[in-house]
Amino acid sequence: MASKLYIGSLSYNTTEDTLKDLFSQAGTVQSVAIILDRMSGRSKGFGFVEMSSDEEAQKAIEMFNGKELDGREIVVNEARPMRDSGPRGGFGRGGGFGGRDRY
Repeated sequence: MASKLYIGSLSYNTTEDTLKDLFSQAGTVQSVAIILDRMSGRSKGFGFVEMSSDEEAQKAIEMFNGKELDGREIVVNEARPMRDSGPRGGFGRGGGFGGRDRY
């Protein structure tokens, strides 16, 4: 198991300090990141917490998965590596303008 945790179903009002305070009850928090939307700057409703050991990460999962935080029942589980799903967005490969002639 890894010590990096995925935290889902976060309230838009939850801050990184709130997460750090909560997860420090399970052990030493190495880092906290709430993922923000690039356009609006608003939380996307999920983030990551890195604990100092696998044991502390497991304890945090047991303590906080399904618990209420800022009015929402949060999801806490082991973070999985990002998978490569190919090119993202942009104007090529049908991701926007161009492509087939429609006229």
